[in-house]
Amino acid sequence: MSATTPRPSLNALRAFEATARLGSMTAAAAELFVTHGAVSRHLRALEDQLGIVLLKRGGAATELTPDGARLAEGLATAFRLIQESVEKLKPGPLTLSCSSSVMMHWLIPRIGGFYEEHPNVEIQLNMNHGRVDFLRDNIGVAIRNTMYEPPAGTQVRELMVERVGPVCSPEYLRTAGLTTPAELAQARLLSTKTRLLAWQEWATAAGQAGPPCEAAELYEHFYLLIQAAACGLGMAAVPEMLVLGELRSGRLVAPFGFVDGPHRMVLWIAPQLEGRADVETLARWLAVEMRRRAD
Repeated sequence: MSATTPRPSLNALRAFEATARLGSMTAAAAELFVTHGAVSRHLRALEDQLGIVLLKRGGAATELTPDGARLAEGLATAFRLIQESVEKLKPGPLTLSCSSSVMMHWLIPRIGGFYEEHPNVEIQLNMNHGRVDFLRDNIGVAIRNTMYEPPAGTQVRELMVERVGPVCSPEYLRTAGLTTPAELAQARLLSTKTRLLAWQEWATAAGQAGPPCEAAELYEHFYLLIQAAACGLGMAAVPEMLVLGELRSGRLVAPFGFVDGPHRMVLWIAPQLEGRADVETLARWLAVEMRRRAD
């Protein structure tokens, strides 16, 4: 491109990058809060100005040409750098992401203590348990289980080994007459769809001869599973950190205790926020709180 050739508009480049990333002009229009026609005009203008075809039009999805793929890759990197640079210059509130079960049963009962200790650190909460895109989802740090792989470039901090064990209501324990782990084979076992191997993992970690029988009922999330166990519907294999409050109150009992399971709890830190003061403050607090166990 010669020095006198006008540069492509930023809006056109953004429209193309969103279309390439999402695979659809309609999806790009929704993300950018413009009409489908506006995105289409931006793309046509960009192709006319560059003198190359960027998209193979036709069908439900939008397919990139080889030139389009090269441009999309470069633009994705460029827009990410722009967003990272802005974030470093003008940081907003720190967003902490964790699963709904961790938030309900572990974080919310404790976060008030963090606010008392650090009143000048502003935290926003985000419920998500899988992979994240730190920039797209505006997430700064995420509590995660090592079952999930972090995004490339993520700084990972160890928090604790996840301890697991069977829990039930006191009434269920009396009714079922459970006295040894071997008797779990005759119990009504509950599990969650997010951890289908929970009973097998516990049996292996606890040194049992073989896994108990299959779960009689599956729940969508740990918080539903914990409620079902507290209501006397059966025995659940759960992480200790999620039932500390119920154990203290007596709603649940853990007749065979807890053992170190195969997974760990870790903290993911967005690459662009590494070393930021509020991130370090939160990371230190989380590490201390996670290690306090049930005393």
